[in-house]
Amino acid sequence: MTQNVTLASIGSQTPASVAAPFIIRGRLVDAEQVHHKSRDLGMDFVTPEIDLDALISSRVEPGPLFDVKLDEILDFLAATGEAMKQDRSGYLADCVDKIALTNVLPRQQIEYQMQIAAEYLHKGRLLEYAERNLGNARLLDEWVPSTDSTGRRSFTRAFPPRLVHVLPGNAPVSAVQSIALASMVKAVNVFKMGSSDPFMAVAILRTMMDVDPDHPVLRSMSAVYWRGGDERVEQAIYRPQYFDKIVAWGGGDAISNVIKYLMPGLQLVSFDPKTSISLIGAEALVDDTTLEDVAARAAADVGMGNQEPCVSSRVLFVEGERARIDRFCDSLQRNLAERSALIGKAPPLPGELAEEIETLRMFDDEFGVWGAPDGNGLVVLSDGPADFHPIRKTANVVPVRSLKDALKYVNVATQTVGVYPPARIPELRDGLASGGAQRVVQLGDAGGQSIGAPHDAMYIMHRFVHWIVHEDGFEAGGFEAGKA
Repeated sequence: MTQNVTLASIGSQTPASVAAPFIIRGRLVDAEQVHHKSRDLGMDFVTPEIDLDALISSRVEPGPLFDVKLDEILDFLAATGEAMKQDRSGYLADCVDKIALTNVLPRQQIEYQMQIAAEYLHKGRLLEYAERNLGNARLLDEWVPSTDSTGRRSFTRAFPPRLVHVLPGNAPVSAVQSIALASMVKAVNVFKMGSSDPFMAVAILRTMMDVDPDHPVLRSMSAVYWRGGDERVEQAIYRPQYFDKIVAWGGGDAISNVIKYLMPGLQLVSFDPKTSISLIGAEALVDDTTLEDVAARAAADVGMGNQEPCVSSRVLFVEGERARIDRFCDSLQRNLAERSALIGKAPPLPGELAEEIETLRMFDDEFGVWGAPDGNGLVVLSDGPADFHPIRKTANVVPVRSLKDALKYVNVATQTVGVYPPARIPELRDGLASGGAQRVVQLGDAGGQSIGAPHDAMYIMHRFVHWIVHEDGFEAGGFEAGKA
């Protein structure tokens, strides 16, 4: 077995493996018993054995948060955010060190995600999120009455669910959002961490332990790792007698693996693989100043997270003459390279893909290539979307006569569409929605987020909760009035 070496003991030397403890129902489990390997970088990490009896609670047992008021939950989340900013116990600093060993993201980007994770736990913004998602946050605390047009009265509540969260490994910040939303809906939760980041969720929960080790939010949380597809664990956990929904982020294989366990009573809330694009009108090419500005905006969308997140743009449809589009491609590549110098480059492209792109340079009538497949930024121009999937700061630019010609390439896997100029969004958004796109923004703002806005065509909290209604008949006239 590989000996575990702590980060503190080796300084800048790469350890043989790193420890990845668990949180089980609010308690730290720090044994080093099972060796795993991270997906992207092949780094060994060591976890405890999963104790299924400790992990799973019976439905007969109410969840720790079921009767806790939302206001108290938000206070605790906000206190956790402040504790994360101070990081007195060093959990987040240690987490950054470890993620840098298992994840393809540059260290600067991991550190930035830690900062925005702490900022996310803001009481006012979280309450605003709940109000926008549910229409009325009171639904989380009480049975809200209403009377329909026939006089029939009912009471509705957004009841706490039991959730398994399959977290993504490509965006550590997603852990804080999942923990916050799960807390607000008062769920009983198991977070399955990814092999590229088996650390972030635990670091947040350990920070919660410093704030209040016995708080109901913490006791409703478990964060563990098992290899996706491990039937010994998944056949035991993915059952409706224990959980209502599986909340799955990830690639096609991860989602397909979860789907096979679905059955009546066990639903899927899926954040499945998406691709984002850009639509750039001829207005962007009218002069060099505008072109440079638009290229910088496009580079921000393409280069975000080294193109690991679904929200990062991959295919850019551009109106205009070939000579001006070539000029745009050159500027886009330079801007990507400048971003790499500031926040770190991506890993080089895989060998076969790099060779395929290098071959395209010989076909300059059909293709154009700017940059190199070294992770600093690459632009490939082609008459239609390329056969390969652009990754690691690779932009595929496709000339079109009209932006409306690009609508035929939009489908249900199209997540975010960045548009320039913004004035053209109204003429395009209905067609984009009809094709299946889920979000339209100004070019350069793909990484922004309106508080409580839909994500992947759904209101997340609305999908999380267990909606239950108590129908109380008619206010006047009784049952016979209803029959009439």
